[in-house]
Amino acid sequence: MSGATGRVLLVDDDDSIRTVVAQALRRAGHDVRTAASLAELEREMRSHPPQVLLTDVVLPDGDGIENAARVLADHPGLPVIVLSARNTLTTAVRANEAGAYDYLPKPFDLDTLTRTVAAALARRAGSEAADEASEDASLPLIGRSPAMQEVYRVIARVVSNDLTVLVSGESGTGKELVARAIHDLGARRAAPFVPINMAAIPRELIEAELFGHERGAFTGAAQRNAGRFEQAAGGTLFLDEIGDMPVEAQTRLLRVLQSGEFTTVGGARTIRADVRIVAATNRDLHQAVATGQFREDLYYRLNVVPIALPALRERRGDVAELARHFLDRAAEAGLPRKTLDAAAIDVLERHDWPGNVRELENVMRRLAALSRDDHVGAAEVYATIGGGAATPAPAAAPDPGLEVAVRALIDRLARQEPRSLEDGSLYERVIGEVERPLIEAMLARHGGNQLRAARAIGLNRNTLRKRLDVLGIDATARPPVAAED
Repeated sequence: MSGATGRVLLVDDDDSIRTVVAQALRRAGHDVRTAASLAELEREMRSHPPQVLLTDVVLPDGDGIENAARVLADHPGLPVIVLSARNTLTTAVRANEAGAYDYLPKPFDLDTLTRTVAAALARRAGSEAADEASEDASLPLIGRSPAMQEVYRVIARVVSNDLTVLVSGESGTGKELVARAIHDLGARRAAPFVPINMAAIPRELIEAELFGHERGAFTGAAQRNAGRFEQAAGGTLFLDEIGDMPVEAQTRLLRVLQSGEFTTVGGARTIRADVRIVAATNRDLHQAVATGQFREDLYYRLNVVPIALPALRERRGDVAELARHFLDRAAEAGLPRKTLDAAAIDVLERHDWPGNVRELENVMRRLAALSRDDHVGAAEVYATIGGGAATPAPAAAPDPGLEVAVRALIDRLARQEPRSLEDGSLYERVIGEVERPLIEAMLARHGGNQLRAARAIGLNRNTLRKRLDVLGIDATARPPVAAED
């Protein structure tokens, strides 16, 4: 791979991670040294100062992010790339606050890592640390799927500035939660967060809602009212469903974004617009621009930093965590506390969720309110999602597709190897047919992470490793690097 090369120090307590990553970076031409702890890192920093530092978060003798802040205090121009299996928004923000050049969630792609290291070497001026913001475990964004990691990384990079953000995604994906996270983690968090839904306001009142109006400005204006720009002064203005804004109002909004000033409806005094703008849409604004329904110049003013929120069907690995979170919230609101069994979670993960996270939240609240049992099973979840069928299939009923496949296998063996139905080998044969695709599918689903795959299947990690050896499945041949902290 072409690009800048230099001295790289990799700190990770996992032997396999150090070996694989170091080999990949050496193939790219870098001089790579490794350490398994913060103590070893310190010695390497003294004897062989690197030009780029790669660090895990959870190390045997401390926290890699906290240590990165200390390293950067002594070496302010050193690019630090944080690697972590704790793939939460808080981790991404902490890395950014510590002054990290970048944050890569595990499992990561080796080509992505190599490109990031080359870019860090090419831009050794370093990156500015984000404004200090407290770590908040109650942040509303939940999920550790790869689809959410890019969202977290972008949020972490914009909280320290006032760049305008445009959040796109289907209805129910949580666009307002992204806007609130940007506000709550940024320097404006002590000021108001003011949302306004452009689709919910009559066309003739949009300008008055946004910019306010003076007494007598129009029929019914009995007194002066401050608009949302004034209400959000010093804070964040969230323009939801911006794609539904009438063209005439778009023109005035564009002028405000260009000049940073506005006047109220019926007023003459100029007011400074001291707000951060976060807009959101579930529409294709490219298409709206092409058809003349949305101003192209306004689109570019809003789309400074785009964030595309994935649909829930694109982040199925987050469904279980989200479902439990919503059940906990329902219990905090006074509804009975419920739990989900493994089969129920499987039903949830296979559902397409056309209403996205909002639909999942509603289903969980319904189960919390109406389920008779504290432990919710697959049959009840299936009935709730399917519209409350009177006689849902029993939770233990086998999947029809799997049942057909097993019967077809037995029929084939009866024709081709009839003795196999009598010699006591049938059970092992059938289980063997299911076990390989099951393990391979779960490894793929969890990015090659054997620990997570084992938990999902219901095995311990050592048992899974033995089955990998017996079946000849080469988990190490997968492109992503999968490991724990």
